[in-house]
Amino acid sequence: MMLRVLALLMLATPLWAEEVHVAPGEGTLAAAIAGANPGDVLMLSGGAYLGPVTIDRTLTLQGDGSATVDGQGQGTVITITAPEVVLTGLHVTGSGGVNADLDAGIKILKGADRVRIEGNRLTENMHGIDVHGGLDALVRDNVVEGRRNHRMNERGNGFYVWNSPGTVIEGNTVRWGRDGIFSNASRKGTYRNNTFRDLRFAVHYMYTHDSEVSGNVSIGNHLGFAIMFSDRVVIRDNLSLGDREHGVMLNFANGADVAGNLVRGGTKKCLFIYNAHKNLIFGNRFQNCGIGIHFTAGSERNMLTGNAFIANQEQVKYVGTRFMEWSFEGRGNFWSDHPAFDLNGDGIADGVFRPNDLMDHILWSQPAAALLTGSPAVQLVRWSQSSFPAILPGGVTDSHPLMQPLTIPVPDDIAALEAEIAGRWTKGHYDDIDPDDLDSH
Repeated sequence: MMLRVLALLMLATPLWAEEVHVAPGEGTLAAAIAGANPGDVLMLSGGAYLGPVTIDRTLTLQGDGSATVDGQGQGTVITITAPEVVLTGLHVTGSGGVNADLDAGIKILKGADRVRIEGNRLTENMHGIDVHGGLDALVRDNVVEGRRNHRMNERGNGFYVWNSPGTVIEGNTVRWGRDGIFSNASRKGTYRNNTFRDLRFAVHYMYTHDSEVSGNVSIGNHLGFAIMFSDRVVIRDNLSLGDREHGVMLNFANGADVAGNLVRGGTKKCLFIYNAHKNLIFGNRFQNCGIGIHFTAGSERNMLTGNAFIANQEQVKYVGTRFMEWSFEGRGNFWSDHPAFDLNGDGIADGVFRPNDLMDHILWSQPAAALLTGSPAVQLVRWSQSSFPAILPGGVTDSHPLMQPLTIPVPDDIAALEAEIAGRWTKGHYDDIDPDDLDSH
């Protein structure tokens, strides 16, 4: 057994591997890479290493936190083409500014599999880290600070993932730039426990299937978690705090599990579901939004149970003629505006709850009719519908509403960041994007 372990260690670390100390300067890092053997560890101390550079063999670049690799505004700062490369403890800055070329701080290309990028700081790059074809990359505990030029759509993403199955992005902090994570045409990714601030979208999915978005925090972004044209995604235990447009958006997304998420404050729509089918939405808390859930475009066979809709200006916006039941196996959702009783003490309200009526439908299609909401005629219509349910139009019914809401705690340090951006969207900080315009994505 001992001989087997030793043999494996010899395979994992070549006998000729060594530590090589590299002095700062222009061309020194490129020369050290060219002269290194696979498996070598290049030790970078304080100072500037002028690039850009390409790592074409299996190496470790290890900095002490004060080593800066500077691309001098030319293309991508560090390009990785070899497998099992490790970058740690580096400050990477100064990429080019051509978005069409995906200029980045670090780029992982096809064939560069099982790369590990950990504990680095990336500043003033067009894109932070571009995982572009490499398999099973691990990107962990990095700090990415994007550019802050005026037009948000002209900035780059913190992380861009393209056709890179198995990518894990966890424990990172992203601030400024365009999107925190933009995942496109990929699958089987895991994006968890990251914090995103001052961005367009925290997480932006396009054609990314069989993947996970969990434990992330979105604070003060234009949109929290946008899952678009993607199937079988797990969206679990995320926080969207003070985001502008939507906390969670499912757009042409099918078969998702949306659970344990908290969307709170400042948001026009806590949850927006557009042409999305067969999604399980359970155990979420949607609070203090303009609309708790906007449900439209023929979305069908979605299951909603165990959620809490609290103090939203409008709990549900559903424009359609179908009758939809939002409870499962005798368990519905909590509605803060439902004057409920529970005489038998089973935790389920005794009365059915309908969050919308005919007047709501009229107000959605004819906003000017809001001037009449206090009139006797409107009150008579609403009384008639509550007394004679048979005349109600199609819509949402919760036959088993809950008496108590679930709670989702927010850590103190995250709550402090949330407090810092309170009222942001009343001050006109809108930049140049429209989250509902697909052409702007």
